[in-house]
Amino acid sequence: MSIEDRVPVGVDTTRPSVARVYDYMLGGKDNFAVDRQASEMALQVTPDGPLAARANRGFLRRVVRHLVAEAGVRQFLDIGSGLPTQGNVHEIAHQVDPQVRVVYVDSDPMVLAHGRALLDSSPMTTVVHADARDPEQILANPDVQSMIDLDQPVGLLMLGILHHLGDDEDPAGVATVYRNAVPSGSYLALSHFHHPGDSQPEAARKALVVEKIFNQTLGTGRWRQRDEILGYFGDFEMLEPGLVPLAEWRPDHDDEPSEQTDTYYTFVGGVARKP
Repeated sequence: MSIEDRVPVGVDTTRPSVARVYDYMLGGKDNFAVDRQASEMALQVTPDGPLAARANRGFLRRVVRHLVAEAGVRQFLDIGSGLPTQGNVHEIAHQVDPQVRVVYVDSDPMVLAHGRALLDSSPMTTVVHADARDPEQILANPDVQSMIDLDQPVGLLMLGILHHLGDDEDPAGVATVYRNAVPSGSYLALSHFHHPGDSQPEAARKALVVEKIFNQTLGTGRWRQRDEILGYFGDFEMLEPGLVPLAEWRPDHDDEPSEQTDTYYTFVGGVARKP
């Protein structure tokens, strides 16, 4: 039975979704024709899009492993988590400590349906259906409050989410609410589409073309400049090597060399600690 034959309740198959487009880029099967069409339009400009999606997953893996194994974080709030795929936060964290608690948050009803089915057997994880643009609602959610102790350090994950908030939706203000909610010793990990400007003119040109495609198909997507992205970390203290192309954030010795070309400088990430 194909995914088209088993559509979860509440899923609109006539419009592409961010979570399903990302799933397609990662080679997943939880997407529809409309998602694949939107993806293929972007891939005509930047054919290495799937490599960028995988680079983001690699960044997630390295960040979570660092925060659990070296920074001692034992709870994560994953905002805009997307569809479950290989190497989820709880799977990475539980390789180090099976008692790490993880809350996934996403607004896509398909994420909710698939996430709950996947996590039924994992008492240390839960998935919450909520909109990242409403941090107060998320922080007040009973499932979040039962899993996340805001008196203890939190790993706040905002990978690939703020670039889907338009300028008029105050992404800086949204990020500030999340940062203010977590205690000293917490960490913010963030990845974001990046407009590299004059330093990489051809990459910058393609970024603007893909941004236009995303807004025509998904209705969302902003490739922001470095200073804007750094602003989302507020006064948190950046960990080395700072805000960098995803493949450059503490690569593992066994990582394969990145084959990204068009998207290498247009998807960046970093991690910072709340003093």
